[in-house]
Amino acid sequence: MLKLYKLKDYNFILVGLLAAISIMGVLLVNSADSSLTSRQLFGVIAGFAIMIVVSLIDYSWLLHFSSGIYLINAALLLMVMLFGISTKGAARWISIGGFQFQPTELCKILLIMFLSSHFMKHASDLSSWRVIFQSVILMAVPLFMILRQPDLKNTITLTVVFTCMYFAAGLDYKKIGIILLIIIPLILALVYLVTQTDLHIVDDYQKDRIMAFMEPNNDEYDDAAMQQDNSIMAIGSGRLTGKGLNNSDVSTANKGNFIAEIQNDFIFAVAGEELGFIGCLILILLELSIVLMCLYTGKSAKDLEGRLICDGMASLIAFQSFLNICVATGLLPNTGTTLPFVSYGLTSVISLFIGMGLVLNVGLQKKQYYEDGGSYVYRGETFSAEEA
Repeated sequence: MLKLYKLKDYNFILVGLLAAISIMGVLLVNSADSSLTSRQLFGVIAGFAIMIVVSLIDYSWLLHFSSGIYLINAALLLMVMLFGISTKGAARWISIGGFQFQPTELCKILLIMFLSSHFMKHASDLSSWRVIFQSVILMAVPLFMILRQPDLKNTITLTVVFTCMYFAAGLDYKKIGIILLIIIPLILALVYLVTQTDLHIVDDYQKDRIMAFMEPNNDEYDDAAMQQDNSIMAIGSGRLTGKGLNNSDVSTANKGNFIAEIQNDFIFAVAGEELGFIGCLILILLELSIVLMCLYTGKSAKDLEGRLICDGMASLIAFQSFLNICVATGLLPNTGTTLPFVSYGLTSVISLFIGMGLVLNVGLQKKQYYEDGGSYVYRGETFSAEEA
């Protein structure tokens, strides 16, 4: 479970990047809503502490219990379906001992762990239709429960993460092409049914967001489009260097309350208005650097499981960042996605830090230590190079 690691292998650069972006997040949340500052700061500190502990636990030992991890994931999502607390038409929260949290955020990390182990077990026949079908079914169960909350954004996010991890695991290019030929027409058909028919495929507010994006000049969807319009104006008004954190100008989108959920879904608008183009660029570069550091760590992982954990976290952070920033700048319909390590939300922040703890542990168990001796170690068992 616990091993002795070399301090020189600890990725302090990644830790520094996480500290920098988390500090920016606390400052931006404080500017958006100062009453939430102490909670966000607590989440960051607790997240860092948990990350350090997780980084010292052998991920291979944890993945011994991959079946249990999958069942825990399913149990959490089932609890949401049965006992979920409804807010704004969606039941995504559960309360335990007076503490509310959003299980889907933790489930993203649990599913990355499970998929890493699952793809490792089937590494020799990943491209067989049997394994493809089995993998899709295993993934469809949690996706269905998340979609039922309803939570379309996280359903899409986890689908993207699953696809990226399967590709990284070594899915045959021909199979990828066949799957795309099936999926793309289905997506186009779904978009047509949502936008051009009265079929109740998605909730009304979700349809309004999509239609507001596709028909921005249609007065019928003014309310749905207002948030994004105000976000774009706020970002543009910051110009090069911004108006400054915690400025008292009531005409700003932040202080004037022109954007709802500005502390999480539209936190990038706060960055644009108060820190300007330079602040937004720094924020994007920090997110990108964390993603690249995850991929770099995965390249030196001792096994496929470790590499897939890193690739899974990289795809999760990259896609969520992409969605959040595109929504804030009007490039995609409003999805309500948080910006990793920046937006307000204890469950989200702590869950992401747990995932980064796994990445740090992968980095502590470099492939070279297992190759230099002419043998490989997998889950405590030693194999010769030929056997591995």
